[in-house]
Parts: sequence; structure tokens; C-alpha cells
Amino acid sequence: MLLAIDVGNTQTVIGMFDGLNPRNDTDISELIPGSASQSLTLADPTRPALAFHWRVATNPDRTADENALLIAQLLSLESHNLNGEITGIAVSSTVPRLTQALREMIDRWYDVPSIILGPGVKTGISILYDDPREVGADRIANAVGAFSSCGGPCIVVDFGTATTFDAISKEGEYLGGAIVPGIEISMDALFSHAAALRRVEMIVPKRVIGKNTVESIQSGMVYGYVAQAEGLCRKLEDEMGDSKIILTGGLARAIAPHFSIEHFFDPWLTLHGLRIIFERNIPASGSKVGI
Repeated sequence: MLLAIDVGNTQTVIGMFDGLNPRNDTDISELIPGSASQSLTLADPTRPALAFHWRVATNPDRTADENALLIAQLLSLESHNLNGEITGIAVSSTVPRLTQALREMIDRWYDVPSIILGPGVKTGISILYDDPREVGADRIANAVGAFSSCGGPCIVVDFGTATTFDAISKEGEYLGGAIVPGIEISMDALFSHAAALRRVEMIVPKRVIGKNTVESIQSGMVYGYVAQAEGLCRKLEDEMGDSKIILTGGLARAIAPHFSIEHFFDPWLTLHGLRIIFERNIPASGSKVGI
């Protein structure tokens, strides 16, 4: 089984792929109101199953041993002891301290083929950025996963600590994109600088026109970011033509149902991109890449 780890600034997503089992209900790119006529998974029927998945808070101070313990504990929650069954590890990370800790964890605890996504790792796509090294590993994994699943041109919108927009050409080239402050960062800034406003739960209000302060903030939090994301997608399409749009990231589940333009929702896109990159780098004999 392949262990895939995507370390973001706020949350870390961990998944276990089992290539021998058929896809199950935990591994779906959900068809939602306003989306295109078929699920993203239907466009890639050979995609291996995501047998288990977890989302935990990112802690840059977590050591190599603590990371190994965390993975073992997560597996035990599923009533499995799969440490001995891990046959490969793929990592993307935007947190340098955790990147090093995971590198040490792999060296100490796992004698299996491994990759840590970064310079020198074969991705299978051309990166048409001024400096390809500046592109976050998660954005590259998203691009690989999106193009493999639905072809191009396509746009990936990842709602995380930052909201990122990544454009992939018809030929599968990574063209670039846009980065804006994420929903939670924007809300933190609002509450920090507006003394009369208090924090509210991120839920969908009954109406766009808020009838009180809480509803007004929630309207801006949800519908404001929907409008921003849709507007940027349309601007990107002005430059690259009609494109398939894929939404992913920790906050995408709250935003996706309110998109009025056709789109796919794939909560595990980054993990699937990591899986594909792992397969493109690890020969049958096994090795470690980027370690």
C-alpha cells in the first residue's frame, strides 16, 4: 500500500492507496449541483482505491518519531496494523521543517521506495513558470492529478490556507495561476482589525442579504469567496479558453455546492497526484527520490 502525505500550512492530509481493491465510497470525486455531467472518477476508471484518509492539524514542531507514531495511531483507529504493509511513501510539503522531519522519519522507520516532491523529481508535465522551483509541491501534484483524471485545459482551485488557482493547458503544461489569501486568513485579519466584529462559525447563511452581523459575515465568508473564485476562473478562461474546473482543498466542501459554473469536486486530488508522480519515479526495483 502507498502512503501519501500532503503537508499544508494549516492541515496535513494523509491517505493510504490500495491498488488491489476496487474504488470504494471513501474515494469519490463528488458530483454536486451545478457540476459537470459526470464525476471526475468516471473519467479515470483505473484510479486505485484510497483505502483510508485522515486530516490532521499541521504541527511544524512534530519530530520524525512523533510523525511515525501519529501514522501508526491513525492506522490503529481503522483496526489495522498496516505499518508492515506500507510498500511506498510519497510526500508533498510546503513546510520546510516538516519536510525534513518526514525525510528523517522515512530514513529511520520505513525501508521502502519513497519520494519527496521537489526539484529533480519527474512529474511528467512541463512547468512554464519563470522559476519552476517557486511552484509549491502541492500545486504540482494537483496539476498532475487533474490532467490525468480529466485532461486539459483545466483549472484547479485549491481552498486551503491560501486559495490557489492553477492553469493546465490542453497539452498538460503547467501554465501558472493566481494566489489569494485563504478564507480563514482573511477572516482572521477582519476580526483582528475590526474591534466591533466577532468570530462566527463558517456556515451557509439563509440568505445572501444578511439580516444581522453574524449572517452578514457568513454571507461574505461563503458567497464572497464563491464570487471571487468564479470570477478568477472566468478571467483565467479568458486567456486559456473554456476549461474544466476542479475544486479541492480543506474548505472546498463548504464552497463547492454554491458554485454556479460547471465544476468537479475532488477532495483527494493532491493525494492522487502524488500517487501518479510516485509511479513515474519509482522503478520496479524500488528507490528513494528527493530524500
